[in-house]
Amino acid sequence: MVEREDVVLTRDVNVVTVPDGNASTLSKGQIVTIHQSLGNNYTVVTGHGHMVRIASIDADALDKEHHQLHTLVSETSAEAVEKNCWEVMKTVYDPEIPVNIVDLGLVYYCNVRPSTTRANLNDVHVIMTLTAPGCGMGPVIQGDVEKCIRALPGVAGVNVEVALEPPWSREMMSEVAQLQLGLY
Repeated sequence: MVEREDVVLTRDVNVVTVPDGNASTLSKGQIVTIHQSLGNNYTVVTGHGHMVRIASIDADALDKEHHQLHTLVSETSAEAVEKNCWEVMKTVYDPEIPVNIVDLGLVYYCNVRPSTTRANLNDVHVIMTLTAPGCGMGPVIQGDVEKCIRALPGVAGVNVEVALEPPWSREMMSEVAQLQLGLY
């Protein structure tokens, strides 16, 4: 995470508004303040006080470098793919909370099985939840999980399911997350 930093956008950039999850665009020359740069995206605040998320692929608009996901295990066995899935899900953050979704307790289940359609590859099924049922960023976070897992070696298919039962509560957070947020 970086200290808050004011940046002038070097080009027009597509953004997702927080917390409603709507697509929008910010114009070149606009000044934004980087609020959070964890995982693979940037959360910035505009001069009008609107919070938006800029994808890592568009980091150049902030004069920053695109974050690359790395794989900790290069094997493609189901066990190795599952380990990698958990690691890359730790790079996904709610744009308003500086804790990854795994430590927040949002990921309930990750199952990796050999693909029935593609030899030597695996299908991944993730069940996750949201901090609030009506979270507008839910589909965006769900898409982030799917995208980062789909990029892993050994993955044929990905199904990321959002479940609202059982509902998320603070008790689902890891001790590390609670400490980070000052709740422990």
